Amino acid sequence: MRLFLKDHQMLVGFYVLQMLLVPCVYWLSGEGRPMKIVLYGMLISTVVLLVYLVIRYLQLRAYYRLLQQPRKLVNEPFQTLGNSVVAEAIQELLHELERNRQNEMGQLRTSKEQHVVFMNRWVHQMKTPLSIIQLTLEDVDDETAGSIQDELDKMRKGLEMVLHSSRLEQFEGDFRVELLSLHEVLRSSIAENRRLFIRRGITPDIRMEGDLQIYSDSKWLRFMFTQILTNAVNYSDSKSGKKVIITGYKQEERTILDIQDEGIGISSEDIHRVFNPYFTGERGRQYHESTGMGLYLVREISARLDNRVELFSEPNEGTLVRFSWVHTKYPK
Repeated sequence: MRLFLKDHQMLVGFYVLQMLLVPCVYWLSGEGRPMKIVLYGMLISTVVLLVYLVIRYLQLRAYYRLLQQPRKLVNEPFQTLGNSVVAEAIQELLHELERNRQNEMGQLRTSKEQHVVFMNRWVHQMKTPLSIIQLTLEDVDDETAGSIQDELDKMRKGLEMVLHSSRLEQFEGDFRVELLSLHEVLRSSIAENRRLFIRRGITPDIRMEGDLQIYSDSKWLRFMFTQILTNAVNYSDSKSGKKVIITGYKQEERTILDIQDEGIGISSEDIHRVFNPYFTGERGRQYHESTGMGLYLVREISARLDNRVELFSEPNEGTLVRFSWVHTKYPK
């Protein structure tokens, strides 16, 4: 109602001005006409105006109500706005805009799905030559083969990151929840990265309080652990024989897993942005292999698997990444 009155305040203003001018004209015309005729004409004009405003409000009531609730208008663009010419024209315009938006969203969705299919095929095609190179290296025993093996591992991890990143938007159709042994998943992740640990001289130290079990997806879980373990090794000083300490324990209703390295740590100004996509920070610029996507993917996957991930770090004092799961809660 308030918006309707604001929209017609100019009409009301002109009406008031007209009602002020009528007595003035009567006074300038001189005597000879009864004053009650003038008052009667003013009364008729007032009644006509009120009838017009009431009819107009009834015609545009839905229109003005929706204008006062723009979120509802956006969420339900195909609802009726009224039976006036203006309301019907605006309603048709909104319908056309919504149809165009739906068509654009459909095209974008199709394009994105095609892109995901292409990336998945490309990654699998790249794995074939990598496997051939891997088999070839097994027959070579020199320092050059070791360097090639290191670069091969980097390429393989890069392809895995691309593959998981492209599948992230289709996560619901690409995961399976099951009861997992946290120790076994960790051992599998460490085994996949054993050459990296050996090459950098870092020792994994697993400290588990019993056989901790969680509900999760083993493939996505291993990918997250690999990202954290790779960071822990890459940002550690390999000349000092440091460790990556992995501690699992229960705390009230949650299962906790801490992955603590003894590396260079993260500066205080970067600590709140490490989970942002493509953010490398001050430490990442010192290591040109950093892409800024590892921790971002860990956070996104954790949200979908319904576990919590936290990061604590101080410069030159290492970094601790903490995963936690509710004991009886399934991922959504």
